[in-house]
Amino acid sequence: MRYLIVGCGRVGSTLAKLLVTEHDVVVVDENPAAFKRLGARFGGGVEVGTGIDYDVLKRAGAERADGFAAVTDGDNRNVMASLIAQRMFRIPKIVARIYDPPRGQLYRDLGIETFSPTTLGAQIIRDLLLDSPYTSLPSFDFGNLTSLVATVGSAQNGKRVAEVEQDGKIRIGAIRQLGSVRVAAPNDILKEGDEISAIVAPDALAAFAATFSKARPAARLSA
Repeated sequence: MRYLIVGCGRVGSTLAKLLVTEHDVVVVDENPAAFKRLGARFGGGVEVGTGIDYDVLKRAGAERADGFAAVTDGDNRNVMASLIAQRMFRIPKIVARIYDPPRGQLYRDLGIETFSPTTLGAQIIRDLLLDSPYTSLPSFDFGNLTSLVATVGSAQNGKRVAEVEQDGKIRIGAIRQLGSVRVAAPNDILKEGDEISAIVAPDALAAFAATFSKARPAARLSA
């Protein structure tokens, strides 16, 4: 797979280094000095220029790209670059960083997936200030669902996964048990101390909090 990233700031460079271990990656930035963030061992490509220039994106290989991320520090530039990637290069997967949350839905209506650090940060800070029993990390559908990791307590010990799930409301995706991680099945038996990864609908957060007294930001469960 080939990915094109516009913006080599902290987010863009980190994303590039995560992707390049398994994919072809090209990073675009108008400041050549920004590429220093990638490090000497970066195995991808770089292209100097602005992400809203058709010729720059073409030189970077946009015609062959499978995915595109615009993560500069300007909302307008990110959206313009994404529209060029979408409409002129037909890149199938496009994500843009948007600091102004109200703009997000407008751009999603245009077929551009967006994420807002403003919204993500505010929601996490809210949970910490309110001493919530869980900390949310908006994930799917831009905040309509929440991804959580929780610890199984004594009240859930011995229950089947299906007993703590709610159709359309709470779905357990993975379990870490005795040092190993597996995809959860309805008949899996929970044990005290297990960790679960769950997707929770907004109107089920209270029920989830009542069921699991300890929860924290969602993260990939690994053995």
